[in-house]
Amino acid sequence: MRPNKQITVLLAEDHAIVRQGLCALLRANGGFTLVGEARNGREVVELARSLRPDVILMDIAMPVLNGLEATRQILATDPTARVLILSAHSDDEYIERMTAVGAAGFLEKQTSAEILTEAIQEVAQGRSFFSPTIRKRLADGKKRSVDRNGFARSEAMRLTTRESEVLQLVAEGSANKQVAAALGISIKTVEKHRQHLMDKLNIHDTAGLTRYAIATGVIESSVRLTIN
Repeated sequence: MRPNKQITVLLAEDHAIVRQGLCALLRANGGFTLVGEARNGREVVELARSLRPDVILMDIAMPVLNGLEATRQILATDPTARVLILSAHSDDEYIERMTAVGAAGFLEKQTSAEILTEAIQEVAQGRSFFSPTIRKRLADGKKRSVDRNGFARSEAMRLTTRESEVLQLVAEGSANKQVAAALGISIKTVEKHRQHLMDKLNIHDTAGLTRYAIATGVIESSVRLTIN
């Protein structure tokens, strides 16, 4: 990016009030140009491909497609894309997973406007940026093979893109027919992906898939409150 060039930013955030506040903050800064807003992961993937912004400011917990999978798909298409995570979820599992797929930085939503501004500038220049508390945890922490819920963390990274999409939609409560319509595939193909998911994760029912999705950050716990 050339010096003094305005930094173009694509914002992905599903909560309207948060999105509006971030938009106002970005527009108030003379160094940024907000080029697009996405309300879910599918939208941000499409907008990233068409707009090619300098920085994508990405939430993790979003409907239809979560920020983890959206980041993975964006970087698969354009490895030079710069994704900066801004999330209310900052457990080690989230941070390590997002950096593993190629996110350039990670901030908590409680961060100050000054730190957010600095982070966007640093990421746009090709550097990584983590908030001070996260940076310390990354320096001090050791990676674990099993998360705090007892799930093997490596398993989620081994899911294909389509399997991850099916997992999220199933966990959000979509029936096979709805998943098929959303992804433009046949019901039989959805059933095949569900079976592959269960085999890989050693999970044998929809409730188990949903618990796994909640525990690993694919969806927020508030999305499904009826799990036993």
